[in-house]
Amino acid sequence: MSMQKKRKTMLLLLGLVFVLAAAWALWHWLEYGRYEQDTDDAYVAGNLVEVMPQLSGNVQAVYADETQRVDVGQPLVQLDGADAALALDKAEATLAQTVRNVRQMMQDARAAEALVQQRQAECDKARSDLQRRASVLDVRAVAREDVQHARDALTAATAALVAAKYQRDAAQAAVAGTVLERHPAVLRAEAQLREAWLAQQRLTIRAPVSGYVASRPVQVGERVAPSTVLMVVVPLHQVWLNANFKENQLKRVRIGQPVHIVTDLYGSDVVFHGTVAGLSAGTGTVFSLLPAQNATGNWIKVVQRLPVRIEINQTELGRYPLRIGLSATASIDVHDASGRMLATGQPVAPLYQTPVLAEDLSGADRLIARIVKLNGHP
Repeated sequence: MSMQKKRKTMLLLLGLVFVLAAAWALWHWLEYGRYEQDTDDAYVAGNLVEVMPQLSGNVQAVYADETQRVDVGQPLVQLDGADAALALDKAEATLAQTVRNVRQMMQDARAAEALVQQRQAECDKARSDLQRRASVLDVRAVAREDVQHARDALTAATAALVAAKYQRDAAQAAVAGTVLERHPAVLRAEAQLREAWLAQQRLTIRAPVSGYVASRPVQVGERVAPSTVLMVVVPLHQVWLNANFKENQLKRVRIGQPVHIVTDLYGSDVVFHGTVAGLSAGTGTVFSLLPAQNATGNWIKVVQRLPVRIEINQTELGRYPLRIGLSATASIDVHDASGRMLATGQPVAPLYQTPVLAEDLSGADRLIARIVKLNGHP
């Protein structure tokens, strides 16, 4: 074969390769490329759970440090408990004294009732004596002075009966319609004891969620208040991707569409899979501290970006954990655009919650029952 023919054959083959490559590229674009929306403006996001005390105090001990894993309910910080212990002792003594006082008030009410019965008997006796003496006055069986004395005795007995009834009503007003355990004064003292008991329990500050300590500004000996951030715990099993897409890329983006994610941490060797969870209600500039004002003569149009929230496959997160703030590239398959662009309905259950703040008052209730039993019965 001559050199010219070889050159012609090579050119034909090269042209055929270019044609096939162009055809393949066109087919790939028609079938896949035009249905993919990519962005490299994507970052891993998650919950930053701030650990704060519920009361003031001095830090006595710190049990966790940055980068360490903590489990929900694990002690993180211990506050000094001297003041809380004294407050609890005072509340116990107050409850005991209150129970004794209410018990005495109930006894006073019974005594006042008995006194009314006594005064009633005395009044009846004085009335009977007066009637008996008055009946024989006409026959001069008794002196007029005796009748007058009997009348004065009845008046005094009646006044004593009225005073005793007032005393009974006053004594019963403090205890009527209730029992010792449900008396308002006892209930108030019980509430104060529960408050003191809770304050002592809250000296131990526990992890609200399981995760990793990302920040620990608290120091031993520091005086902290309820607004002080002691630690920041990040639950890495609850992370997602915030991908910022240009507004001209969002025409076919719908909730539920599949997403391929490549992070700078692992590179293209690890591809995460996710789904579109929702689109933000506004662009990033709308929620900035100083939003842009375009009503000027020097306006230049800038393509806006809208955050798209992407849920990441939990199984893949377990194998390849991500950290908050990492960069990533997201590619959404928008081939099926039949889904919804905006979320509908409302959550029927909490998205995030912690059992740590649900205090168990059974210990305080047992302490209260013991104090009431010891001081409320003879």
